[in-house]
Amino acid sequence: MTEDHINYHYITQYIRETIPQNEGILKEMERYAYAHHVPIVHPEVARLIFVIARIVKPTDILEIGTAIGYSALLLAKTLKQGGKIDTIERYGKMIDIAKENIRKANLEDSINIIEGDATEILPALEGEYDYIFVDAAKGKYMTFLPHCIRLLREGGVLVSDNVLYKGMIATDALVVRRKKTIVKRMRDYLAVISDHRQLETTVIPIGDGVAISYKLGS
Repeated sequence: MTEDHINYHYITQYIRETIPQNEGILKEMERYAYAHHVPIVHPEVARLIFVIARIVKPTDILEIGTAIGYSALLLAKTLKQGGKIDTIERYGKMIDIAKENIRKANLEDSINIIEGDATEILPALEGEYDYIFVDAAKGKYMTFLPHCIRLLREGGVLVSDNVLYKGMIATDALVVRRKKTIVKRMRDYLAVISDHRQLETTVIPIGDGVAISYKLGS
């Protein structure tokens, strides 16, 4: 959990104080992430994606970017009976840690890690998902998008994390030179999902920015 970059600190702190504390394996994972500088979703974002999933009542969830499995374990609580999560991760060390956390949580029947690069895996995926959560390489969101739209059922929800990227997406004044390409690609992504004929989208300035997109009927 990194420090918030796009909201007043006191607002973020107040929101976090209203969130019920996790226990058990999720709490362990939060401590591990903090100690080892592993990026997991901000607490307020975790709560948002959880509540949205509760509303959607998903049977099938797709996650792009597993890391240590924190979001997958959180979202697994929202699955209908017999539901599953497919989560894509390319880094071997993260995969090993995520598998161990999934085993500890007794969720091996519910969470399936697909190992590899999402840009290669997504084109081969079939079927439909009720809920898709994107939290991976920010420069590749536009590459992921056509596949996310294809795989998301009508009435499903696409949630994209880190879309304001430390505020740089909103103003050139904050853009670091080495991040210009990522900023341009994310701005393009937000422009497309905000004006896409199949999506209704809103952007929420919490955490590092979250976009929520509802898929319309054809």
